[in-house]
Amino acid sequence: MCADPPVLPQAPPQAGLTLIEVLVALAIVAVTLAAGFKATAALTRNSERLGHTLAAQWCADNLLTNLRLQRQFPPVGDSEQNCEQLGQTYTLQLVVRPTPNPNFRRADVRAADPAGQPVLQLSTVLPRN
Repeated sequence: MCADPPVLPQAPPQAGLTLIEVLVALAIVAVTLAAGFKATAALTRNSERLGHTLAAQWCADNLLTNLRLQRQFPPVGDSEQNCEQLGQTYTLQLVVRPTPNPNFRRADVRAADPAGQPVLQLSTVLPRN
């Protein structure tokens, strides 16, 4: 007689993740975190730039408003001065040029941040009073 081979008990199927699946999941998480950190850094730089631009615009607006309030026809030429806003010192360059109409002068204010990088430029036309 022929004996049947003994039947071995079957192990239950294992539930879980393979090493490859875990490594792929970790790679996806790492790429996502890196992109998030890069976006956060860009937002921080933009916020700093916006703060510098706003403070420099206050300085330039104050200078042009002061010219208007003096009620004197500004002389043609260039001048430079410093302005402090929000704890930073901005360099303002005032450039006054004649216009085709002798009753007006063009005034440009160029503002640079503390590192010397140009931030903005404002222009206006000032009348003879």
